[in-house]
Amino acid sequence: MTFTPKDMDQMAAHGVTAEQVAQQLHYFKTGFPFLDVVAPAQVGAGIHQLGQNEQDTLLARYEAWRGSVVKFVPASGAATRMFKELYEAKELLDKDAQAPLSGAAATFFDSLREFAFYPLLKALDTCNLFDRKSVLQALLTPAGLSYGSKPKGLLAFHLYDGIPRTAFEEHLVEAALYARGADGTASLHFTVSPEHLLDFEALVKAVVPLYEARFGVTYRIAFSEQKRSTDTIAVDLKNQPFRLPDGSLLFRPGGHGALLENLGALTQDIVFIKNIDNVQLEGQLADTVRWKKILAGKLLEVREYIHQALNELEAHDSPLKIKEIARFLEYHFSIVLPKVKEGEYAARVRSLLERPLRVCGVVKNSGEPGGGPFIVRDNSGATSLQILETAQLDTKRPKTAALLASSSHFNPVDLVCSFKDYKGAPYSLRMFSDPDTGFISEKSKDGKTIKVQELPGLWNGAMGHWNTLFIEVPAATFNPVKTVTDLLRSAHCAIF
Repeated sequence: MTFTPKDMDQMAAHGVTAEQVAQQLHYFKTGFPFLDVVAPAQVGAGIHQLGQNEQDTLLARYEAWRGSVVKFVPASGAATRMFKELYEAKELLDKDAQAPLSGAAATFFDSLREFAFYPLLKALDTCNLFDRKSVLQALLTPAGLSYGSKPKGLLAFHLYDGIPRTAFEEHLVEAALYARGADGTASLHFTVSPEHLLDFEALVKAVVPLYEARFGVTYRIAFSEQKRSTDTIAVDLKNQPFRLPDGSLLFRPGGHGALLENLGALTQDIVFIKNIDNVQLEGQLADTVRWKKILAGKLLEVREYIHQALNELEAHDSPLKIKEIARFLEYHFSIVLPKVKEGEYAARVRSLLERPLRVCGVVKNSGEPGGGPFIVRDNSGATSLQILETAQLDTKRPKTAALLASSSHFNPVDLVCSFKDYKGAPYSLRMFSDPDTGFISEKSKDGKTIKVQELPGLWNGAMGHWNTLFIEVPAATFNPVKTVTDLLRSAHCAIF
């Protein structure tokens, strides 16, 4: 592919290189390879189930720890898909104001007074609560609350004594309860879109003093934006760069895997990662808080062993220690090495310790959309634990389809991470990403079909070469809001 001088200038302004674009074009032509799935992770075979005594020990370990901690929350995506059924209803009612509604749209209107944003709609002079078109106009468009274009973090999810509380605020509450440092500071980092930054900052100014006074905590809140250099090029159906009317190339955001750069800039010892929409009413947080601390305690326990082992190997090479470490890798991370050349085994085992670490809570599969925990084999023949999306699996193969069907657990994006080495220096996270695990999909631009590419997902291939440990956690800790009617579930809809 030959690029014009104008193309090169555009790439430079975007912060990407011609080599990166050429690699992306290569993936469009070849596709991303399917992963070699050995088995779904199961309890006793890739997923650890903790007994009561171990839970209590790990919780106490975390509560006694005095290091630095931060909560990382991807919060940039608009809530448009959350209101998909309501947009469809709006289109129908625009054609026929008396048209009957069904499914989620009918449920929405039947339960309108139960939503936390109902008081906000009621306060709008322009909203007629007895007119369905007026309600949807007030809820979704800039003429009212503009919820169709706002990020989920700014939406009213819950109601307390008649006062709406946003998803953003619920993360403040959680952080005060399990992500508070020894100095009483709770640090949170949200990734946001530039067009919404001022709204988030205004919300911080309005509510943070209230929560600081209530929980006796000092919040340290930071925002970052996805870097333009992580955008990927779009192509037409012939895999040629798609060009805009002025002849320029079209670049699009590279998906949540692009946030690896934002994540890697954090300096704290422990990082909690949780999606913006996975929150629940404050009165139901006991399990969530307890298990976040347990996961963090497990991370500290495993990390301590890794650091001690690396220090021992630095002082003295020991074949017995290498064998012990190999057993540790298999038990915790399902890492089993193939046969390697004589003399290379010890170095290979040691290198597997020197990687970022994540402990992931997984819940029993209840049919929610998303990825799951699997044991996979890489090109070298080694196995490891990964969080996979269906798109990464060759479901046309009967064997793979059967493995997927037998999967028992789901990834709720409940991660506790550490990415400093045993000497305290941060790892370069990009070095531990698997570039062959991106995603390709079709979108529309100016009425034309285009193909777009996402970078390896943040908790999928972007962490493909991390050490991963799966812990079963209660389903009560997972309460996502993917559609507006999810807010009617008991985790979100009790009124205080």
